[in-house]
Amino acid sequence: MKTFDELFSQLLERQRERPAGSNTVRLLDEGVHAIGKKLAEEAGETWMAAEYESDEQLALEVSQLLYYAQMLLVARGVPLERVYQEL
Repeated sequence: MKTFDELFSQLLERQRERPAGSNTVRLLDEGVHAIGKKLAEEAGETWMAAEYESDEQLALEVSQLLYYAQMLLVARGVPLERVYQEL
């Protein structure tokens, strides 16, 4: 289990180190458009899970939604602190 901040740190590390076979690296290489499409897809799946599925499935979908949201920040170089300023 990891925290929101730990996930962001892990994504930044993968961006720097670019480990072979990393889905994160592949998505970063595909760019903001591809990451944004995944974010939109996960948003819909999160909504559907909230409407029709178990709490466990909803938690899974939200975790994926957060991953792709953070991926967009990493891809654009926006620090997490900037998001916290807006909360």
